[in-house]
Amino acid sequence: MTKSKSGVYIAVIMAMIFWGFTFVAFKFAILSFRPISIITYRLAVSIFFLFGFALLFKRLNKIKRKDQKWFLLLALVEPFFYFLGEAYGLTRVTATVGAVIISTIPLIVPFASYYLFREKLTKMNYLGLGISFGGVLLVVLTKSGGLAADWKGILLMFVAVLSAVSYTMVVKILADDYNPITITAYQSFYGLLMFIPLFLFIEIPHLDFSQVNTNSLLAVGYLGVFGSGICFILITIGIRELGAAKANIFGNLIPVVTAIVSFFLLKESMPLFISPGYPCWDRPNRGRVTGPV
Repeated sequence: MTKSKSGVYIAVIMAMIFWGFTFVAFKFAILSFRPISIITYRLAVSIFFLFGFALLFKRLNKIKRKDQKWFLLLALVEPFFYFLGEAYGLTRVTATVGAVIISTIPLIVPFASYYLFREKLTKMNYLGLGISFGGVLLVVLTKSGGLAADWKGILLMFVAVLSAVSYTMVVKILADDYNPITITAYQSFYGLLMFIPLFLFIEIPHLDFSQVNTNSLLAVGYLGVFGSGICFILITIGIRELGAAKANIFGNLIPVVTAIVSFFLLKESMPLFISPGYPCWDRPNRGRVTGPV
């Protein structure tokens, strides 16, 4: 784990790039699996990856009893509420719109850090927040002022945003006592325990492996190893070494990466290519995907 400032910044940038790909990976996964199934499978994959890596290299810390509550809270906000908001939100909006909304996280984090940890706010924080939400309005509103994306999908994506901000605050509490792999491994483990009841009661009756294809399996693997594993390790390093605000400042890379990858793999139009009066996501299905949702 590098502690040089340049190495930490590279780690954070890589996390944002990998996360940019997760929105596209989800669109492939949803063609074969329902949202709760995707979350359950990706967490199972991440647990095998994280605990295997941690045990192999002897990087797993023992959790203190007094910190169990923080790990449970960590898992509750992310992956539980975050993945519910993101997974169901992405069934209603395009990958690009979802990524743009998620990119507001780094603009909200400094305000949460101020109220909880008294970290200093600057005029640039306020300016950045205003510009970011202005950008969100540009992608979710039509020229006539109506919504260009499903309002339920937008709301669900903001549930994910608030969950991610809460996650960052809890990580700040734990990052000094536990290494990033330990934090990420246990948040996935507790998160999986929270999703298992939903999987058993909601998903089991609808399981149909005849719809599964190779692309969907690869997508779930990517979501588990990178989206729920490597990305969280890298961002935890950033939060510990740089602080919450600086670690999340590169979040605006996420929609850029997602838009480019979506353009080539999902054939979604990019914002620069929008025709006047007809946003690229204002299609009959409003960004919905076909599949078992």
